Amino acid sequence: MKESMNQDGRAAGWRFDNSYKKLPQIFYSITDPTPVKNPQMVIFNSAFAKELGLESEVLQSQEGIAVLAGNRLAEGAQPIAQAYAGHQFGHFTMLGDGRAVLLGEHVTMAGHRLDIQLKGSGRTQYSRGGDGRAALGPMLREYIISEAMHGLGIPTTRSLAVVSAGEPVYREAPLPGAVLTRVAESHIRVGTFQFAARWTSADELKALADYTWERHFKNAEAEDNRYLSLLREVVSRQAELIAKWQLVGFIHGVMNTDNMAVSGETIDYGPCAFMDAYDPATVFSSIDVQGRYAYGNQPAIAQWNLTRFAETLLSLIRSDQKIAKQQAMEVLESFGPKFHAAWLKGMRSKLGLTGEEKEDESLIGDLLSMMKEAKADFTNTFRSLSLGNWEDLPMSTAEFEDWKQRWTKRMECNPGSAKEKFDLMRKSNPSVIPRNHRVEEALKAASEEGDLKILLNLLDVLKDPFAYSSEQEEYTDVPDPSGCKYQTFCGT
Repeated sequence: MKESMNQDGRAAGWRFDNSYKKLPQIFYSITDPTPVKNPQMVIFNSAFAKELGLESEVLQSQEGIAVLAGNRLAEGAQPIAQAYAGHQFGHFTMLGDGRAVLLGEHVTMAGHRLDIQLKGSGRTQYSRGGDGRAALGPMLREYIISEAMHGLGIPTTRSLAVVSAGEPVYREAPLPGAVLTRVAESHIRVGTFQFAARWTSADELKALADYTWERHFKNAEAEDNRYLSLLREVVSRQAELIAKWQLVGFIHGVMNTDNMAVSGETIDYGPCAFMDAYDPATVFSSIDVQGRYAYGNQPAIAQWNLTRFAETLLSLIRSDQKIAKQQAMEVLESFGPKFHAAWLKGMRSKLGLTGEEKEDESLIGDLLSMMKEAKADFTNTFRSLSLGNWEDLPMSTAEFEDWKQRWTKRMECNPGSAKEKFDLMRKSNPSVIPRNHRVEEALKAASEEGDLKILLNLLDVLKDPFAYSSEQEEYTDVPDPSGCKYQTFCGT
Protein backbone atom coordinates (compact mmCIF):
# COMPACT_ATOMS: atom_id res chain seq x y z
CA MET A 1 0.00 0.00 0.00
CA LYS A 2 1.23 3.47 -0.84
CA GLU A 3 2.33 5.85 1.87
CA SER A 4 -0.42 8.30 2.81
CA MET A 5 0.04 12.06 2.94
CA ASN A 6 1.15 13.69 6.19
CA GLN A 7 -0.52 16.54 8.06
CA ASP A 8 0.55 19.14 5.49
CA GLY A 9 -1.00 17.07 2.75
CA ARG A 10 -4.32 16.82 4.58
CA ALA A 11 -4.44 20.60 4.48
CA ALA A 12 -5.29 20.26 0.79
CA GLY A 13 -8.91 19.87 1.88
CA TRP A 14 -9.66 16.38 0.62
CA ARG A 15 -12.71 14.85 2.33
CA PHE A 16 -12.75 11.32 0.94
CA ASP A 17 -15.51 8.79 1.34
CA ASN A 18 -15.73 5.48 -0.49
CA SER A 19 -19.39 4.53 -0.85
CA TYR A 20 -18.82 2.67 -4.13
CA LYS A 21 -16.67 0.18 -2.23
CA LYS A 22 -19.73 -0.83 -0.24
CA LEU A 23 -21.01 -2.55 -3.36
CA PRO A 24 -20.07 -6.22 -3.83
CA GLN A 25 -16.39 -6.48 -4.77
CA ILE A 26 -17.18 -7.98 -8.15
CA PHE A 27 -17.80 -4.38 -9.28
CA TYR A 28 -14.20 -3.29 -8.70
CA SER A 29 -10.67 -4.37 -7.96
CA ILE A 30 -8.49 -2.77 -5.30
CA THR A 31 -5.74 -1.11 -7.32
CA ASP A 32 -3.08 1.40 -6.32
CA PRO A 33 -1.91 3.92 -8.92
CA THR A 34 1.54 3.14 -10.30
CA PRO A 35 4.07 5.86 -9.37
CA VAL A 36 5.60 7.95 -12.13
CA LYS A 37 9.23 8.94 -12.34
CA ASN A 38 9.22 12.71 -11.98
CA PRO A 39 5.78 14.32 -11.64
CA GLN A 40 5.49 18.01 -12.47
CA MET A 41 2.39 20.18 -12.62
CA VAL A 42 1.47 21.10 -16.19
CA ILE A 43 -1.89 22.79 -15.65
CA PHE A 44 -4.06 23.24 -12.58
CA ASN A 45 -7.68 24.39 -12.38
CA SER A 46 -7.55 26.80 -9.43
CA ALA A 47 -11.09 28.09 -9.90
CA PHE A 48 -12.51 24.57 -9.87
CA ALA A 49 -10.39 23.61 -6.87
CA LYS A 50 -11.96 26.51 -4.99
CA GLU A 51 -15.44 25.26 -5.93
CA LEU A 52 -14.50 21.88 -4.48
CA GLY A 53 -13.25 23.43 -1.25
CA LEU A 54 -9.65 22.43 -1.98
CA GLU A 55 -6.51 24.44 -1.26
CA SER A 56 -4.79 25.27 -4.54
CA GLU A 57 -1.46 26.19 -2.96
CA VAL A 58 -1.21 22.85 -1.16
CA LEU A 59 -2.29 20.84 -4.20
CA GLN A 60 0.40 22.54 -6.28
CA SER A 61 3.11 21.76 -3.74
CA GLN A 62 5.35 18.76 -4.38
CA GLU A 63 3.31 16.68 -1.96
CA GLY A 64 0.04 17.72 -3.57
CA ILE A 65 1.44 16.95 -7.02
CA ALA A 66 2.51 13.52 -5.77
CA VAL A 67 -1.16 12.75 -4.98
CA LEU A 68 -2.36 14.03 -8.36
CA ALA A 69 0.28 11.88 -10.07
CA GLY A 70 -0.62 8.76 -8.10
CA ASN A 71 2.70 8.62 -6.24
CA ARG A 72 1.06 9.12 -2.84
CA LEU A 73 -2.42 8.68 -1.42
CA ALA A 74 -4.38 11.41 0.30
CA GLU A 75 -5.80 10.46 3.68
CA GLY A 76 -9.06 8.58 3.21
CA ALA A 77 -8.47 7.62 -0.42
CA GLN A 78 -9.06 3.93 -1.13
CA PRO A 79 -8.17 3.47 -4.81
CA ILE A 80 -10.03 1.01 -7.01
CA ALA A 81 -10.45 0.23 -10.69
CA GLN A 82 -14.08 -0.19 -11.73
CA ALA A 83 -15.42 -3.12 -13.73
CA TYR A 84 -17.81 -2.57 -16.62
CA ALA A 85 -18.65 -3.92 -20.04
CA GLY A 86 -19.99 -2.27 -23.17
CA HIS A 87 -21.07 -2.34 -26.76
CA GLN A 88 -18.18 -0.86 -28.73
CA PHE A 89 -19.39 0.01 -32.23
CA GLY A 90 -22.22 -2.42 -31.62
CA HIS A 91 -20.09 -5.34 -30.41
CA PHE A 92 -20.37 -6.43 -26.77
CA THR A 93 -17.23 -7.00 -24.71
CA MET A 94 -15.89 -7.02 -21.16
CA LEU A 95 -14.01 -3.84 -20.30
CA GLY A 96 -13.19 -1.98 -17.08
CA ASP A 97 -10.82 0.80 -16.04
CA GLY A 98 -7.72 -0.19 -17.98
CA ARG A 99 -5.74 2.96 -17.21
CA ALA A 100 -7.73 4.80 -14.58
CA VAL A 101 -8.03 4.54 -10.81
CA LEU A 102 -10.84 5.96 -8.70
CA LEU A 103 -9.24 7.44 -5.58
CA GLY A 104 -12.62 7.78 -3.89
CA GLU A 105 -15.42 10.31 -3.56
CA HIS A 106 -14.66 13.83 -2.39
CA VAL A 107 -17.57 15.21 -0.36
CA THR A 108 -17.69 19.00 -0.41
CA MET A 109 -18.65 21.06 2.62
CA ALA A 110 -22.10 21.41 1.04
CA GLY A 111 -22.44 17.63 0.91
CA HIS A 112 -21.89 17.25 -2.84
CA ARG A 113 -20.32 13.85 -3.60
CA LEU A 114 -17.92 13.68 -6.56
CA ASP A 115 -15.64 10.97 -7.93
CA ILE A 116 -11.93 11.78 -8.07
CA GLN A 117 -10.26 9.68 -10.73
CA LEU A 118 -6.67 9.54 -11.98
CA LYS A 119 -6.49 8.79 -15.70
CA GLY A 120 -3.24 7.40 -17.05
CA SER A 121 -2.23 6.08 -13.64
CA GLY A 122 -0.95 2.65 -14.67
CA ARG A 123 -2.09 -0.90 -15.31
CA THR A 124 -5.08 -2.53 -13.64
CA GLN A 125 -6.50 -6.03 -13.88
CA TYR A 126 -8.71 -4.71 -16.71
CA SER A 127 -5.85 -3.36 -18.86
CA ARG A 128 -6.04 -6.20 -21.39
CA GLY A 129 -2.39 -5.87 -22.41
CA GLY A 130 -2.25 -2.07 -22.36
CA ASP A 131 0.36 -0.13 -20.42
CA GLY A 132 -2.21 1.80 -18.38
CA ARG A 133 -0.54 5.09 -19.20
CA ALA A 134 -1.63 8.20 -21.10
CA ALA A 135 0.16 10.73 -23.27
CA LEU A 136 0.30 14.42 -22.40
CA GLY A 137 -1.44 15.66 -25.57
CA PRO A 138 -4.67 13.65 -25.15
CA MET A 139 -4.87 14.51 -21.44
CA LEU A 140 -4.57 18.21 -22.22
CA ARG A 141 -7.17 17.75 -24.95
CA GLU A 142 -9.65 16.32 -22.44
CA TYR A 143 -8.87 19.21 -20.09
CA ILE A 144 -9.64 21.77 -22.80
CA ILE A 145 -12.81 20.15 -24.14
CA SER A 146 -14.33 19.25 -20.79
CA GLU A 147 -13.79 22.77 -19.45
CA ALA A 148 -15.19 24.23 -22.68
CA MET A 149 -18.29 22.06 -22.30
CA HIS A 150 -18.69 23.32 -18.75
CA GLY A 151 -18.52 26.89 -20.03
CA LEU A 152 -21.21 26.05 -22.58
CA GLY A 153 -23.49 24.88 -19.76
CA ILE A 154 -23.43 21.23 -20.80
CA PRO A 155 -23.26 18.56 -18.07
CA THR A 156 -19.76 17.12 -18.14
CA THR A 157 -16.96 15.60 -16.19
CA ARG A 158 -14.44 18.26 -15.14
CA SER A 159 -10.66 18.43 -15.17
CA LEU A 160 -8.78 19.44 -12.02
CA ALA A 161 -5.17 18.99 -13.13
CA VAL A 162 -2.76 17.47 -15.61
CA VAL A 163 0.58 16.30 -14.22
CA SER A 164 3.48 15.24 -16.43
CA ALA A 165 4.98 11.85 -15.65
CA GLY A 166 8.63 12.63 -16.35
CA GLU A 167 8.80 9.49 -18.48
CA PRO A 168 7.59 8.57 -21.96
CA VAL A 169 4.73 6.41 -23.09
CA TYR A 170 5.16 4.38 -26.25
CA ARG A 171 2.60 4.54 -29.01
CA GLU A 172 3.57 4.88 -32.68
CA ALA A 173 6.47 6.90 -31.25
CA PRO A 174 7.61 7.85 -27.74
CA LEU A 175 5.40 10.58 -26.27
CA PRO A 176 5.57 12.48 -22.97
CA GLY A 177 3.40 10.76 -20.36
CA ALA A 178 0.84 12.45 -18.12
CA VAL A 179 -1.90 11.86 -15.56
CA LEU A 180 -5.26 13.68 -15.64
CA THR A 181 -7.31 14.23 -12.50
CA ARG A 182 -10.93 13.86 -13.58
CA VAL A 183 -13.94 14.81 -11.44
CA ALA A 184 -17.39 13.36 -12.08
CA GLU A 185 -20.79 12.98 -10.46
CA SER A 186 -19.89 9.31 -10.77
CA HIS A 187 -18.37 6.91 -13.27
CA ILE A 188 -21.39 4.57 -13.32
CA ARG A 189 -22.05 3.77 -16.95
CA VAL A 190 -24.63 1.93 -18.99
CA GLY A 191 -21.76 -0.54 -19.38
CA THR A 192 -21.59 -0.97 -15.60
CA PHE A 193 -25.15 -2.28 -15.67
CA GLN A 194 -24.37 -4.46 -18.67
CA PHE A 195 -21.50 -6.00 -16.71
CA ALA A 196 -23.82 -6.60 -13.76
CA ALA A 197 -26.55 -8.17 -15.89
CA ARG A 198 -24.09 -10.52 -17.60
CA TRP A 199 -21.64 -11.48 -14.84
CA THR A 200 -23.19 -10.85 -11.43
CA SER A 201 -26.07 -12.29 -9.42
CA ALA A 202 -29.59 -10.90 -9.20
CA ASP A 203 -28.83 -9.52 -5.74
CA GLU A 204 -25.66 -7.80 -6.98
CA LEU A 205 -27.50 -6.21 -9.90
CA LYS A 206 -30.16 -4.97 -7.49
CA ALA A 207 -27.45 -3.55 -5.21
CA LEU A 208 -26.00 -1.56 -8.12
CA ALA A 209 -29.41 -0.24 -9.16
CA ASP A 210 -30.31 0.76 -5.59
CA TYR A 211 -26.95 2.46 -5.11
CA THR A 212 -27.36 4.38 -8.39
CA TRP A 213 -30.84 5.55 -7.43
CA GLU A 214 -29.74 6.73 -3.99
CA ARG A 215 -26.68 8.49 -5.34
CA HIS A 216 -28.19 10.26 -8.33
CA PHE A 217 -31.98 10.22 -8.21
CA LYS A 218 -33.17 10.02 -4.62
CA ASN A 219 -34.71 13.50 -4.91
CA ALA A 220 -36.55 12.58 -8.12
CA GLU A 221 -40.24 11.80 -8.12
CA ALA A 222 -40.36 8.01 -7.78
CA GLU A 223 -43.09 5.71 -9.01
CA ASP A 224 -44.11 2.61 -7.12
CA ASN A 225 -41.50 0.78 -9.19
CA ARG A 226 -38.07 2.27 -8.36
CA TYR A 227 -36.34 0.54 -11.28
CA LEU A 228 -38.81 1.82 -13.84
CA SER A 229 -38.30 5.26 -12.30
CA LEU A 230 -34.54 4.79 -12.66
CA LEU A 231 -34.93 4.05 -16.35
CA ARG A 232 -37.23 7.04 -16.80
CA GLU A 233 -34.79 9.42 -15.10
CA VAL A 234 -31.79 8.21 -17.11
CA VAL A 235 -33.77 8.52 -20.35
CA SER A 236 -34.81 12.08 -19.46
CA ARG A 237 -31.28 13.18 -18.60
CA GLN A 238 -29.84 11.70 -21.76
CA ALA A 239 -32.51 13.34 -23.92
CA GLU A 240 -31.58 16.72 -22.44
CA LEU A 241 -27.85 16.05 -22.77
CA ILE A 242 -27.89 14.95 -26.41
CA ALA A 243 -30.06 17.94 -27.32
CA LYS A 244 -27.45 20.23 -25.78
CA TRP A 245 -24.74 18.50 -27.81
CA GLN A 246 -26.67 19.00 -31.04
CA LEU A 247 -27.35 22.65 -30.31
CA VAL A 248 -23.63 23.51 -30.23
CA GLY A 249 -22.44 21.09 -32.91
CA PHE A 250 -20.58 18.77 -30.54
CA ILE A 251 -19.69 15.32 -31.83
CA HIS A 252 -18.71 12.81 -29.15
CA GLY A 253 -17.15 10.45 -31.65
CA VAL A 254 -17.38 7.19 -29.72
CA MET A 255 -20.82 6.75 -28.16
CA ASN A 256 -20.22 3.20 -26.96
CA THR A 257 -22.40 2.09 -24.05
CA ASP A 258 -19.38 2.20 -21.74
CA ASN A 259 -19.09 5.90 -22.59
CA MET A 260 -22.63 6.80 -21.49
CA ALA A 261 -22.84 7.89 -17.85
CA VAL A 262 -26.17 7.26 -16.16
CA SER A 263 -25.75 10.57 -14.30
CA GLY A 264 -26.35 12.45 -17.56
CA GLU A 265 -22.83 13.87 -17.83
CA THR A 266 -20.69 13.93 -20.95
CA ILE A 267 -17.88 11.48 -20.26
CA ASP A 268 -14.80 10.04 -21.99
CA TYR A 269 -13.52 12.68 -24.36
CA GLY A 270 -11.78 10.55 -26.94
CA PRO A 271 -12.12 11.41 -30.64
CA CYS A 272 -14.58 14.24 -29.98
CA ALA A 273 -14.68 17.52 -31.89
CA PHE A 274 -16.94 20.44 -32.78
CA MET A 275 -18.50 20.69 -36.22
CA ASP A 276 -17.42 23.52 -38.50
CA ALA A 277 -19.51 23.43 -41.70
CA TYR A 278 -23.01 22.16 -40.96
CA ASP A 279 -23.57 18.63 -42.19
CA PRO A 280 -25.41 15.91 -40.24
CA ALA A 281 -23.05 13.30 -41.74
CA THR A 282 -19.99 14.88 -40.14
CA VAL A 283 -17.57 12.38 -38.58
CA PHE A 284 -14.13 13.15 -37.18
CA SER A 285 -13.10 9.90 -35.50
CA SER A 286 -10.45 7.90 -37.37
CA ILE A 287 -12.03 4.63 -36.21
CA ASP A 288 -15.65 5.46 -37.11
CA VAL A 289 -15.28 4.40 -40.72
CA GLN A 290 -18.99 3.61 -41.11
CA GLY A 291 -20.20 6.89 -39.61
CA ARG A 292 -22.06 5.13 -36.80
CA TYR A 293 -21.46 8.07 -34.46
CA ALA A 294 -21.91 10.91 -36.96
CA TYR A 295 -23.41 14.16 -35.68
CA GLY A 296 -26.85 13.40 -37.10
CA ASN A 297 -26.88 9.88 -35.66
CA GLN A 298 -26.23 10.84 -32.05
CA PRO A 299 -29.89 10.96 -30.90
CA ALA A 300 -30.64 7.54 -32.40
CA ILE A 301 -27.47 6.03 -30.93
CA ALA A 302 -28.38 7.44 -27.51
CA GLN A 303 -31.74 5.70 -27.71
CA TRP A 304 -30.02 2.47 -28.81
CA ASN A 305 -27.71 2.68 -25.80
CA LEU A 306 -30.65 3.35 -23.50
CA THR A 307 -32.37 0.26 -24.86
CA ARG A 308 -29.32 -1.75 -23.79
CA PHE A 309 -29.64 -0.12 -20.36
CA ALA A 310 -33.33 -1.03 -20.17
CA GLU A 311 -32.51 -4.64 -20.96
CA THR A 312 -30.34 -4.85 -17.85
CA LEU A 313 -33.23 -3.70 -15.64
CA LEU A 314 -35.99 -5.96 -16.90
CA SER A 315 -35.59 -8.57 -14.17
CA LEU A 316 -35.84 -5.81 -11.56
CA ILE A 317 -38.81 -4.04 -13.13
CA ARG A 318 -41.13 -7.06 -13.11
CA SER A 319 -40.82 -10.80 -12.63
CA ASP A 320 -43.19 -11.17 -15.58
CA GLN A 321 -40.75 -10.34 -18.39
CA LYS A 322 -43.49 -9.69 -20.94
CA ILE A 323 -44.93 -6.92 -18.75
CA ALA A 324 -41.45 -5.65 -17.90
CA LYS A 325 -40.57 -5.31 -21.60
CA GLN A 326 -43.82 -3.51 -22.33
CA GLN A 327 -43.29 -1.02 -19.50
CA ALA A 328 -39.65 -0.46 -20.42
CA MET A 329 -40.58 0.10 -24.07
CA GLU A 330 -43.08 2.77 -23.11
CA VAL A 331 -40.32 4.64 -21.25
CA LEU A 332 -37.84 4.21 -24.11
CA GLU A 333 -40.37 5.56 -26.58
CA SER A 334 -40.46 8.79 -24.57
CA PHE A 335 -36.83 9.52 -25.50
CA GLY A 336 -37.67 10.80 -28.98
CA PRO A 337 -40.33 13.31 -27.91
CA LYS A 338 -38.22 14.46 -24.93
CA PHE A 339 -35.15 14.96 -27.10
CA HIS A 340 -37.11 16.75 -29.80
CA ALA A 341 -38.82 19.06 -27.29
CA ALA A 342 -35.47 19.99 -25.72
CA TRP A 343 -33.84 20.48 -29.12
CA LEU A 344 -36.75 22.53 -30.48
CA LYS A 345 -36.80 24.73 -27.39
CA GLY A 346 -33.07 25.32 -27.78
CA MET A 347 -33.35 26.07 -31.50
CA ARG A 348 -36.12 28.58 -30.85
CA SER A 349 -33.84 30.35 -28.37
CA LYS A 350 -30.98 30.29 -30.89
CA LEU A 351 -33.28 32.17 -33.28
CA GLY A 352 -34.63 34.54 -30.63
CA LEU A 353 -38.09 33.01 -30.68
CA THR A 354 -40.29 32.78 -27.62
CA GLY A 355 -43.58 30.99 -27.35
CA GLU A 356 -44.54 28.29 -29.84
CA GLU A 357 -45.83 28.73 -33.37
CA LYS A 358 -46.62 25.86 -35.71
CA GLU A 359 -44.35 27.23 -38.44
CA ASP A 360 -41.28 27.20 -36.16
CA GLU A 361 -40.12 23.74 -37.17
CA SER A 362 -40.22 24.52 -40.88
CA LEU A 363 -38.42 27.82 -40.24
CA ILE A 364 -35.65 25.97 -38.40
CA GLY A 365 -35.51 23.12 -40.90
CA ASP A 366 -35.28 25.45 -43.89
CA LEU A 367 -32.38 27.34 -42.32
CA LEU A 368 -30.47 24.14 -41.63
CA SER A 369 -31.07 22.95 -45.21
CA MET A 370 -29.65 26.19 -46.59
CA MET A 371 -26.70 25.97 -44.22
CA LYS A 372 -25.91 22.46 -45.41
CA GLU A 373 -26.18 23.47 -49.06
CA ALA A 374 -23.90 26.48 -48.53
CA LYS A 375 -21.49 24.56 -46.26
CA ALA A 376 -22.08 27.33 -43.73
CA ASP A 377 -20.19 27.24 -40.46
CA PHE A 378 -22.60 26.06 -37.75
CA THR A 379 -21.42 28.26 -34.90
CA ASN A 380 -20.69 31.37 -36.95
CA THR A 381 -24.03 31.28 -38.75
CA PHE A 382 -25.92 31.61 -35.48
CA ARG A 383 -23.34 34.08 -34.19
CA SER A 384 -23.88 36.31 -37.22
CA LEU A 385 -27.65 36.09 -36.84
CA SER A 386 -27.27 37.08 -33.19
CA LEU A 387 -25.27 40.14 -34.20
CA GLY A 388 -27.39 41.02 -37.23
CA ASN A 389 -24.35 40.64 -39.50
CA TRP A 390 -26.14 39.48 -42.64
CA GLU A 391 -23.13 40.22 -44.83
CA ASP A 392 -21.14 37.51 -43.04
CA LEU A 393 -23.59 34.77 -44.00
CA PRO A 394 -22.83 32.61 -47.07
CA MET A 395 -26.53 32.09 -47.93
CA SER A 396 -27.01 35.20 -50.08
CA THR A 397 -29.79 33.74 -52.20
CA ALA A 398 -33.40 34.61 -52.93
CA GLU A 399 -34.36 31.61 -50.82
CA PHE A 400 -32.48 33.03 -47.86
CA GLU A 401 -34.01 36.48 -48.31
CA ASP A 402 -37.44 34.86 -48.21
CA TRP A 403 -36.42 32.97 -45.07
CA LYS A 404 -35.17 36.16 -43.44
CA GLN A 405 -38.51 37.86 -44.04
CA ARG A 406 -40.37 34.89 -42.53
CA TRP A 407 -38.02 34.91 -39.54
CA THR A 408 -38.42 38.67 -39.02
CA LYS A 409 -42.20 38.33 -39.15
CA ARG A 410 -42.07 35.46 -36.63
CA MET A 411 -39.83 37.54 -34.34
CA GLU A 412 -42.48 40.24 -34.33
CA CYS A 413 -44.84 37.75 -32.67
CA ASN A 414 -42.61 37.76 -29.60
CA PRO A 415 -43.31 40.14 -26.76
CA GLY A 416 -40.49 42.46 -25.77
CA SER A 417 -38.05 44.72 -27.56
CA ALA A 418 -35.69 43.85 -30.38
CA LYS A 419 -32.82 44.14 -27.92
CA GLU A 420 -34.38 41.53 -25.63
CA LYS A 421 -34.78 39.15 -28.56
CA PHE A 422 -31.18 39.52 -29.68
CA ASP A 423 -30.02 39.22 -26.07
CA LEU A 424 -31.79 35.85 -25.94
CA MET A 425 -29.93 34.80 -29.08
CA ARG A 426 -26.54 35.81 -27.70
CA LYS A 427 -27.27 33.88 -24.51
CA SER A 428 -28.12 30.82 -26.61
CA ASN A 429 -25.46 31.00 -29.33
CA PRO A 430 -21.81 30.76 -28.29
CA SER A 431 -19.48 33.30 -29.80
CA VAL A 432 -16.65 30.78 -29.58
CA ILE A 433 -16.18 27.04 -29.36
CA PRO A 434 -12.96 25.04 -29.04
CA ARG A 435 -12.25 25.12 -32.76
CA ASN A 436 -10.41 22.01 -33.82
CA HIS A 437 -7.49 23.86 -35.41
CA ARG A 438 -7.13 26.03 -32.30
CA VAL A 439 -7.10 22.98 -30.03
CA GLU A 440 -4.44 21.30 -32.15
CA GLU A 441 -2.35 24.47 -32.20
CA ALA A 442 -2.48 24.65 -28.40
CA LEU A 443 -1.68 20.96 -27.92
CA LYS A 444 1.29 21.05 -30.27
CA ALA A 445 2.84 24.02 -28.50
CA ALA A 446 2.25 22.51 -25.06
CA SER A 447 3.26 18.90 -25.68
CA GLU A 448 6.08 19.44 -28.18
CA GLU A 449 7.53 22.77 -27.08
CA GLY A 450 6.46 23.03 -23.44
CA ASP A 451 4.74 26.36 -24.20
CA LEU A 452 1.35 26.69 -22.46
CA LYS A 453 0.63 30.27 -23.50
CA ILE A 454 -1.58 29.34 -26.47
CA LEU A 455 -3.48 26.76 -24.42
CA LEU A 456 -4.06 29.14 -21.51
CA ASN A 457 -5.27 31.88 -23.84
CA LEU A 458 -7.69 29.43 -25.45
CA LEU A 459 -9.03 28.33 -22.08
CA ASP A 460 -9.49 31.95 -21.07
CA VAL A 461 -11.73 32.83 -24.02
CA LEU A 462 -13.70 29.60 -23.56
CA LYS A 463 -14.60 30.34 -19.92
CA ASP A 464 -17.56 32.43 -21.02
CA PRO A 465 -18.33 31.50 -24.62
CA PHE A 466 -21.40 33.74 -24.62
CA ALA A 467 -19.49 36.93 -23.77
CA TYR A 468 -19.12 38.20 -27.36
CA SER A 469 -15.97 40.01 -26.20
CA SER A 470 -13.35 41.62 -28.40
CA GLU A 471 -10.84 39.05 -27.13
CA GLN A 472 -12.95 36.29 -28.67
CA GLU A 473 -13.01 37.77 -32.17
CA GLU A 474 -9.87 36.08 -33.47
CA TYR A 475 -11.09 32.72 -32.15
CA THR A 476 -14.15 32.81 -34.39
CA ASP A 477 -12.08 32.26 -37.55
CA VAL A 478 -12.81 29.02 -39.37
CA PRO A 479 -9.91 26.77 -40.37
CA ASP A 480 -8.11 27.19 -43.65
CA PRO A 481 -9.78 25.01 -46.33
CA SER A 482 -6.60 22.92 -46.52
CA GLY A 483 -7.15 21.95 -42.86
CA CYS A 484 -10.78 20.92 -43.22
CA LYS A 485 -10.02 17.20 -43.47
CA TYR A 486 -9.71 17.09 -39.69
CA GLN A 487 -9.45 13.72 -38.02
CA THR A 488 -9.40 12.73 -34.35
CA PHE A 489 -8.01 9.71 -32.57
CA CYS A 490 -8.80 7.75 -29.40
CA GLY A 491 -5.73 8.94 -27.50
CA THR A 492 -7.71 9.79 -24.38
